[in-house]
Amino acid sequence: MILVDANLLLYAYDSASAHHRAARGWLEAAFSAPEPVGLALVALLAFVRIGTNRRLRKAAFSTTEALAIVSGWLNRPRVALLNPGETHWKILGRLFVEGQASGNLVMDAHLAALAIEHGATLATTDKDFTRFPGLRLVNPLVSETADEESG
Repeated sequence: MILVDANLLLYAYDSASAHHRAARGWLEAAFSAPEPVGLALVALLAFVRIGTNRRLRKAAFSTTEALAIVSGWLNRPRVALLNPGETHWKILGRLFVEGQASGNLVMDAHLAALAIEHGATLATTDKDFTRFPGLRLVNPLVSETADEESG
């Protein structure tokens, strides 16, 4: 399973973003692939919060438009809304400590814990997630060649 971070969702629907075309192509391919796609409520809320904020986006969505986009994602056959399970708090507590997560990183730790708990790989462009041990990450907007050269 692949868990999608809010930044990729936003890039995919923000035509003004330099990452728009790549993110949109990747997201559509992910939704069509056999591997299940997980979406977290926190990422969906971030999409609606940022996507409808006219101070952050000149071409902001109306609330109705944003809700329709999210509903469209959730209605796809291999897409699941991931919720915290019984082990979530224990994993999250470990990530708070080991990843030194506080302040703005608390929600990142929550998303990382969801991915770990559900055995998912987190798709994100946010390098802050590398601080969380045990989290499988992929940045789908970076080519494999670039990954090999940097690592």
